[in-house]
Amino acid sequence: MTETAPLDLRNRAADALRACGTDVPFGDDVPAMSPIDGTVLYTLRASSPDEVTAAIESARHAFSQWRAVPAPVRGALVRRLGELLTEHKRSLADLVTIEAGKIPSEALGEVQEMIDVCEFAVGISRQLYGRTMPSERPGHRLMETWHPLGVVGVISAFNFPVAVWAWNAAIAFVCGDPVVWKPSELTPLTALACDALVRRAAAETGAPDGLHSVLIGSGPVGEQLVDDPRVALVSATGSVRMGREVGPRVAARFGRCLLELGGNNAAVVAPSADLDLTVRGVVFAAAGTAGQRCTTLRRLIVHSSIVETVVDRVADAYRQLRVGDPFEDGVLVGPLIRERSWAAMTSALDHARAAGGTVVCGGERVDRDGVYASPALVRMPEQAAVVREETFAPILYVLSYDTLDEAIALHNDVPQGLASAIFTLDQREAERFLAADGSDCGIANVNIGTSGAEIGGAFGGEKDTGGGRESGSDSWKAYMRRATNTVNYSDQLPLAQGVHFE
Repeated sequence: MTETAPLDLRNRAADALRACGTDVPFGDDVPAMSPIDGTVLYTLRASSPDEVTAAIESARHAFSQWRAVPAPVRGALVRRLGELLTEHKRSLADLVTIEAGKIPSEALGEVQEMIDVCEFAVGISRQLYGRTMPSERPGHRLMETWHPLGVVGVISAFNFPVAVWAWNAAIAFVCGDPVVWKPSELTPLTALACDALVRRAAAETGAPDGLHSVLIGSGPVGEQLVDDPRVALVSATGSVRMGREVGPRVAARFGRCLLELGGNNAAVVAPSADLDLTVRGVVFAAAGTAGQRCTTLRRLIVHSSIVETVVDRVADAYRQLRVGDPFEDGVLVGPLIRERSWAAMTSALDHARAAGGTVVCGGERVDRDGVYASPALVRMPEQAAVVREETFAPILYVLSYDTLDEAIALHNDVPQGLASAIFTLDQREAERFLAADGSDCGIANVNIGTSGAEIGGAFGGEKDTGGGRESGSDSWKAYMRRATNTVNYSDQLPLAQGVHFE
């Protein structure tokens, strides 16, 4: 990049923040950096313990008002937020690229996810359905109802700095819950911009003060949010290690957790697969966002009859990928988020070689400011320990199989259970992969990669992925409490199960 590039990045970030009406809390604690070239854009002030306490108390007070507002009226706030996100889509996408390093099309796609989930949540605001069950007692009605839960704490990761927050916030708002958000300390500017738009939407629709706030900082800020008994639900996205710390702490105070943790996602490529479609799906899922998605494709399990062909074709595609500044035309792979990501990648490749693996292509550092690496394709003789671990970098391990049972066993033989896929034109193979004895992941796809989930479906995984579900389907139930109600409209008092007490 040119010598003026750091100033260009700062100016572009400043323009985006200004467009969203953002107040930046300048200070000396948290450097807001761009992985594009390592530029420190701003230095921010971390939220103090008193400020965290005040934000949670303000949210608790807002909850006492917001929960009484009819859900369709609460939907008006989210509708307005969606309009503001649409209006500021380009500015927000610029911030995502600057802070997370995504190419502009992926950044725009992430902002579109926010807009889409707002539309979805507005519909949900009129569909918070309970149910009526038949009572065994005459003259009685048995039913269940859903009510707002309380303050929702959201802890998000750098790789989706705004979309995952929106999955939580949009649904929480229509369910009657305020939100306190601790974004990744690596992407604070996008969070501040979103907060400004939420506050504007709240003011324009008459929502109470304190309905949304952002906490800036690292571990101690998140720990305070996790431990506070006034936070009814903690929705945390991050590593398995983080989840193992958060889960027990929230459980110890009988709070609720929604965990979205690691993924070690695999795709099975069957003999009948459409290889043109397969290669496109594999390359995007494995190399997009520089391998820094929880749904990144990390294992490719290919039938032995076509494995050489698939490896050659994916390698040819990898060699054509342009790695560099995401704002440059033609670049498809941007930077790793920081230096330690490169260290993790090189360590994993060393372990793969020690286990008998061969690096077919990639895995090299690109000589420029920032941390850039060419996506690595690695042929493995077996599913070694390093393959069973998630390395948050663009490494795709290739394994071979002979029978579908063997492929499914390889696929499931990892601790994580987020996303999965099979490429096949054989309906029996596809249905078997989706069956109870097939993929053990929360997401299972056919003839499409592991990444790129739509907001209409519930997002989340099993095993070490944490079991949480966000966004679509009936994920809204995580943000509400269920009540079972019995109404006696008779003049008698029969007891259940025929009990007599007279």
